[in-house]
Amino acid sequence: MPATHSALRRGLAVVVAVPLLALAAPACGYGSQAKDNGTANVAAQGKKLSADTVRIGYFPNLTHATALVGDEKGLLQKELGGTQATYSQFNAGPAEIEALNSKSIDIGWIGPSPAINGYSTTEGKGLRIIGGSASGGVKLVVNPEKIKSLKDVKGKKIATPQLGNTQDVAFLNWVAEQGWKVDAESGKGDVSVVRTDNKITPDAYKSGSVDGAWVPEPTASKLVAEGGKVLLDEADLWPDKKFVITNIIVSQTFLKEHPDVVEAVLRGSVKTNAWINAHPDEAKAAANAKLEELTAKPLPAEVLDPAWKSIRFTDDPLAATLGAEARHAVGAGLLEKPDLKGIYDLAPLNKVLKAEGEPEVDDAGLGVK
Repeated sequence: MPATHSALRRGLAVVVAVPLLALAAPACGYGSQAKDNGTANVAAQGKKLSADTVRIGYFPNLTHATALVGDEKGLLQKELGGTQATYSQFNAGPAEIEALNSKSIDIGWIGPSPAINGYSTTEGKGLRIIGGSASGGVKLVVNPEKIKSLKDVKGKKIATPQLGNTQDVAFLNWVAEQGWKVDAESGKGDVSVVRTDNKITPDAYKSGSVDGAWVPEPTASKLVAEGGKVLLDEADLWPDKKFVITNIIVSQTFLKEHPDVVEAVLRGSVKTNAWINAHPDEAKAAANAKLEELTAKPLPAEVLDPAWKSIRFTDDPLAATLGAEARHAVGAGLLEKPDLKGIYDLAPLNKVLKAEGEPEVDDAGLGVK
């Protein structure tokens, strides 16, 4: 395999497309279970579905707030009735994909890059994307003393989370649109792309080793708290300012064997998103409370408030934008053209949305064959 293609495999296989709030959550790694949050009593009150339990994975991360809030408030468990939800937290996309493939979890919240990789590496047999969760929350934040306009980015050192991850590909695509040239694998060229883990990007910025960063929340707001300036919101580059940052995936085996359980989780997700959007302040507090439980470190208000405002919670998986992200990676020379036909199965979600009186969502031609 050519070096650039293997590079993206490494990038997609190492990093989820969202930032990590902590690298050592109390319940971390595939198969690890979060402590009982009281939902067992809720489960005991309802009718059990076709499975005794459903194992759900997500990140201790603000862009996974649907899962955070749904777990914290018991909204997912409520729809499952007597089927018990158990939760595992992950700090990297590959661990969650591995857990799904090894049947350590059944359903998960995850970013687009590992979803694409997980689907491609199993030749379309491992997972399906069954719903959306979040859009946006990615920004180019710069040192205002060094970079005053978009044209000033040329010649500067800009951090992205990892070679081949969603933000890295988005930045490389933006650089190409400016007419600048960068070697995607080395990061060298008219702009120096410095791959830096989100947890240390603020320190890199403070030390001056990078002049800015194209990063997701809450890292972007952490940089702003350190004196950085938002030069560009990635949402402004997309139609209707929407692009996928978090999906819901399911094991194809679990979907086939327990469609009623999958539908219940999706119903819980839809109702959680509705509650989040109707009660943003309460939802923000609930998400931060769950983060504190999982990481022992809640986000301070100066980071939490702006980060929360930049994320949209949506049931629509924004399938067209996932296809565009894959094309951007191909254009950058980091990915062989993937066959994404069949990566989505939105029939269960559309059934739930119809029952809730909401419009159905589209798979952009990437649905099951």
